[in-house]
Order: sequence, then C-alpha cells, then structure tokens
Amino acid sequence: MTSAPLAAAFAPAAKHASRTSGLRVVSGFDPMGMADMAAASSAGASFDMSSVGLDSHLTDAAASIAVSNSFESFAGIASVASSSSSNLLSFADQGQNLAGVFFQASLLPYLAFLYFLSFRGNRTPSLGNFGWQFLLLFVLSTIPGGIISKSTYGVSLADCDWLHGSAEALLTATNVLIVLGFKEAMTKSTEEIDAKKNDAFKLAAVGGFGLFAAFAALGPGTLGFEAHSPFLFGIGGLGEDAVAGLPWVIHSEPENALSIPTWAIHFSSVFEFLFAMGIIWDYAEATDNPKWKGLTWGMLPLHASGIAACTYHFFYNPSSLQFLVSTQAGLTLLGNITVAIAAFRIAASNGWTIGDLNPFPKSNTSPEGIVVDELAAAPVSLVLREKTESTVELAAKLAALTLGASYAVKYGELALDLPFEPNAFAGAAIVAGIPALTAFQFYNRSQKEGGEGEGEGGFSIPGFGGGGEDGEQGLSMADVKKYGVAGTLAYVITELAFWAVAFPVASTAYYNTAGHWPDVINDSSDRTTVLGFIFAGANVARLLVPLRLGAALALAPWVDENILGGEAGKEEQ
Repeated sequence: MTSAPLAAAFAPAAKHASRTSGLRVVSGFDPMGMADMAAASSAGASFDMSSVGLDSHLTDAAASIAVSNSFESFAGIASVASSSSSNLLSFADQGQNLAGVFFQASLLPYLAFLYFLSFRGNRTPSLGNFGWQFLLLFVLSTIPGGIISKSTYGVSLADCDWLHGSAEALLTATNVLIVLGFKEAMTKSTEEIDAKKNDAFKLAAVGGFGLFAAFAALGPGTLGFEAHSPFLFGIGGLGEDAVAGLPWVIHSEPENALSIPTWAIHFSSVFEFLFAMGIIWDYAEATDNPKWKGLTWGMLPLHASGIAACTYHFFYNPSSLQFLVSTQAGLTLLGNITVAIAAFRIAASNGWTIGDLNPFPKSNTSPEGIVVDELAAAPVSLVLREKTESTVELAAKLAALTLGASYAVKYGELALDLPFEPNAFAGAAIVAGIPALTAFQFYNRSQKEGGEGEGEGGFSIPGFGGGGEDGEQGLSMADVKKYGVAGTLAYVITELAFWAVAFPVASTAYYNTAGHWPDVINDSSDRTTVLGFIFAGANVARLLVPLRLGAALALAPWVDENILGGEAGKEEQ
C-alpha cells in the first residue's frame, strides 16, 4: 500500500500521460489508502497531515522522532503543491469525490486502532506493535512521492515504477516487523527475546525510510531516473527479445507495466499480510485470549483493499476501472474501523476502561490502575509453541511465493486479452473472490477449533427454503430479530455494506454515461444523477432481500463475538 519525498528534473508530461488517472499507489495493504491522500493533498484537498498528533505511547523512540520530524518537513511541501494549479489535475477525480473522502476519513480509526493496540495491559509484542506504528511513516512518504511523480513527470505515482516500488518497500518492512514480532512472542519467553536485535530491526526500518527519502530527492535530477525507470533497475526482468520469444505471448506490455521488483514488492506485501493474519490468530491461542482472533477478522477488509489495488495494476491502471479505487477506499475505511473495534475489545479484555482516556489521572493509586499496571509488568502468560519453521525457512517460503506470483502475473497476463480490455465484472470478481477464499479458510479453521458461535450458546442459521420454527417459510426480519442486538447490528452492517458498494457502482455507471467521474461534493447535478442511479439500484436490490437477510444472519455470530463480546450467547444460555 504506499510512500516518500522530493525532487526536480523535468520530462515532457505528454510523453508519459497515457493511461494515468490521478495519483495512485495502490498495493498489497494500505490501511489508510494514503497514496490517495497524498494525491488529494497535492490536488488541494482539505487534508492537513501536519495536524495529526501522535501520543508518546504510540511509538518507540526512533519512530517517534522520525514521525514528528517528517510531519513537520513534509507538511510544507504538501501545502506548496496545493497552491500550484498544475497539480490540481493530479487527483481531481478522487480528492473531491467519494474515494478521497473515504481515504481521508480512514486516518482517525487507524489512530484509534494504534491507541487501543498499544494499551499497556495488552502487552502487545514490542516489535509487532512497532510494525503497525511504522505504517505511519510509510503513509507519510506518499505525499511528497505523489507530488514528485505528478509535477516532475506528469504521471501518477502508480505509473512511476521506481518511486512506486520504493514506496511499497516501506509497506513490506511494516508487514515483516508485524510477522516477526508476533511470531517471536509465541516461541520465546519475555526473557529470551533479544531486545537489542529487535531494536536493530526497528532502526533498520527507519533507516529504510531515510534511504527512500534520499532516493526520492536525488532520483529525478542527480540520478537521472525517468518516469518509467524500473525499480531496482528492473533486476530479474526479461529483456524485450526474451519476452517476445515466449511461446504464449500475444501482447506487448505498455510502458507503465510494473517491473519484476515492483510486482515482487506488491506480492510480498500481500503474502506477508496473510502470514500476519494467521500468526495473530495463533497468538490468540497462545495467550488464551480469543479476542485476538477478532483482529484477524478485522484485518480481512484491509486484505481485500490490497487485492483491489493489485487488481488495478493487473489491468495496467486504466481510468475505465477507476471504480476499483473507490472500492479500495471503502474497504480501507471499513478495515480501519474493524481493526479499531477488534483492538478495543482486546484492550477491554485486558482491563482498559473509559478512565484511561484521561491523560491526567486523578490518582496514581487507583485500584483499577494498580491491577492493570501489575498485569502489564508481569511476564506474558503464553503457551509457548515449538518453531514449526525457522525465520530462514519462512523467508524462503515468502521468496518462492513472491517470485512465482510476480513472474506468473507479469509475463503470464501477456497471453490474455483481459488485461488489455478492462472488464469491470472481472475486476470486481477478483476483488471479491480472493478475500472470500481467505475468509472461508479462517472460517473452516474456526469450526475445526470449535470456534465461537458454535455449540452451546451459539447460533443456528435458518435456511433460505424455510423449515424454521413455527412453520415459517423463507427469511424475514423476524428471523433477524430472533438474535436480538447481534442480529439487528448485523443487519445494519449489511445495509451499510450495500451502500458502500452502491456509491462506487453508481459513480462508475455515471462515468460510463457522462464520460467523467462525478463531483458529488461541488456539483449538485452530478450528485443528483448519482443518487438517481443509487435509487434505481436500490429498487432492483429489493429483489435480493432474502440474500441480504441471509447475509445478516450469517454475520450475526461474528457480530456477537467480536463486537458485543458474546452477550447474545450468554442470554440464550
């Protein structure tokens, strides 16, 4: 998902302007979609990164210094760019529409997530916690990176391979820190963890941010990088003659195609995030606190957001599939909300109370505070697991998956017409299908482990064909109400999801008929037309009410366990 700073050196914008559609760095996982926020800032959107404050408990020393200094230095760059009329086109189709609103709104819930995750009673693994926090540096770097790509080269950040890949490398560092931190916490006791080694990892990550800043500043001028110069000089990529000689190739790559190193960075981010989801699930077992499993489920929309980003790249970032950007934005906002809820539940299970919001507690000897402090100071109670694979084996596994996927997609898609004839239905199927498979795997895992929502005190879901209690046929709101607050809240979430999808779909329909993306903020006619599309879709959606009710009922167990804390099951007992 995103990344870094400054430069000069100009190339003719017309030469590189094909197939661009606003500042985009879409990638494997971007909890705030901040590549788009960067673009919005450069377009003059009202998002002031310098206004974000970070409490000291959110960062370790190195990250805290880097974040605060970077915010001060880069906020000025963003404000200068916003005053340039030439930059107003950089993200005009997103900075002022629904996608821009979603991306900007996603920052607050992510900060809430960091706050609850860092609660001292959780005793979150230090390195893993730092990984989540490091994402802020990754996010921050997208602002100047987007300005450089647009003002210097006249292309989007997604189409500037060397900047794009360099930025994504920071996300890879984020995910690596999360995986290593939680994995180590499950296989070593607190005394066995090498704090100095972990500090070295943290400093290396911050150093990577500094390297990116240096390359961004020197790349266009001193180093002579062009708009489509490949990341890491395209190491591992096949030459044009070699590609043309492949027996299945029927197309030539466009100039904005991702290089092998950039694809590798993207896929490594996706796979690392999947590893992180699984390891956090295992951490719930190790700590005997099932609330951590809620964090894995909360990460699912962020995984889907990353898939939406990679799908956009698969089709070579065409403007005709701009709805994928809006979809990514909505999933980013939803994912940040769900991980914040999950982190809140973890903190609440470990003694957090509303009183902890007060930065100036009335007493240092409150019974609640003493209990939490003692808990935080005590050794972490873990059921330590034997290492099933070493760090080297895990790295080799990641490298094999990453390189295999990178070569398969980059050169395999040249045998297909689909990437060169963008298809909205195919794009939507990819974005929905892959996360659905991921969710199904965790669902099966939950069932095999006797997951929440099953057995005594759990839920039984009525079938679509009826046969339920009292001879009822089919589904109705009465079925939803049977599950009390959990059912009602699940229905509300289902409806919100419908509207979150409805806006991007309506915007895409408008684009296909009017030839431009709607400005729902400033243009009343565009707003009215989009609402008309949504109203028409809502009437069609009435035919799918049984499916929507079924979705709400299927979601009810998760809502009960992860939002209501199992209250519905307790009431049934």
